[in-house]
Amino acid sequence: MDRVKEKPMNELPLMGEGEGIVLFYPHVPASAIPAVTEVLQSRWIGQGPRVTQFENEFEEKFTGGGKALAVGSGTDALHLAYILAGLKEGDEVITPVFTCTATTIPFLYMGVTFRFADVDPLTLNINVNHVRQLVNEKTKAIVCVHYGGLPCDMAELQAIADEHNIPLVEDAAHALGATYRGKPIGSLSDFTMFSFQAIKHLTTGDGGMLVVKDRSLVPKAERIRWFGIDRSNKQKGTWENDIWEVGYKYQMTDIGAAMGLAALHEFDQTLAHRQGLFAEYVKGLKGAQGIQLIGADTSDRTHAAWLCTALVDDREKFMHYLRTNKIESGQVHYRNDRYSVLGGRRDDLPMMDSVEDRYIVLPLHMRMTAEHVRHICEVIKRGW
Repeated sequence: MDRVKEKPMNELPLMGEGEGIVLFYPHVPASAIPAVTEVLQSRWIGQGPRVTQFENEFEEKFTGGGKALAVGSGTDALHLAYILAGLKEGDEVITPVFTCTATTIPFLYMGVTFRFADVDPLTLNINVNHVRQLVNEKTKAIVCVHYGGLPCDMAELQAIADEHNIPLVEDAAHALGATYRGKPIGSLSDFTMFSFQAIKHLTTGDGGMLVVKDRSLVPKAERIRWFGIDRSNKQKGTWENDIWEVGYKYQMTDIGAAMGLAALHEFDQTLAHRQGLFAEYVKGLKGAQGIQLIGADTSDRTHAAWLCTALVDDREKFMHYLRTNKIESGQVHYRNDRYSVLGGRRDDLPMMDSVEDRYIVLPLHMRMTAEHVRHICEVIKRGW
């Protein structure tokens, strides 16, 4: 792993009115600027050859033979995955309660019933034991989210999916570069979604990728991504001018793909830097009172280090204390059952209840150095 670069504290990114350590900061490689300029001066600025190149290079690096389909957002990718998985109105799925609403909202588009699974309090990932309790003859899919970049218990989840002959859909919005038992996330399940939103490891401004293991589904996926039109035949002038299934405008543009390619070409360095920062947190907070890092002790999976999340005592006081020391923190994600549109509060999620007022996300991004992390750890260890 590359050593995390050192910088003096006076180079901290700005936060509010003074200098401080911000929670997130977008990372756009310098090489993306001429790449985007070249696209803007070309014939193709919508979906064109750069999108195809991005898909091909992404496949080679992450999918283990699956087909990569570039789309306009991670939410687009999830909706496509749910359609390709055969979900339809009235079907039931199991999905985590603790995730971005993007995981769950597409079910509202589709009229699909969702049952929230509790969290594992040690990882904040989906609780496998609760999934086993929830799954039944009505269940048509299981969705898991690799929270913060730490992979779920994939072997156990896949065993449940196989036993009930239903697909497993991975929401890997946080987990580009993570591995599980030596295999990259993106090469394991029937469907895997990645997000390229502004502050992810790799950004296309906004965008996403769906990895589909069964390549026989690719023609349908490509049609649905483009209004239901067979785009390749239309461009050849052989399209029969008919649409027989509902499609969406879910494609990526060559502008976004140019950014994605630039970031993909330096991804290993980006991942190593972020993982190095996370390792500094693990080392710096070892034995600290009142705080427990999530995902610090794993042996069969590697953390992609998109988030550094901890459980803390007296979270409100902790956040105020960090703020007075010019360190930003936040909750970032919330339990989905707090939202009225998703049905409101459930009373059968005791593990989520137990951590709801304790989890907090600490700064982790490409503008940070090991010195920044050590400073944060020292501030935390002084107590709050």
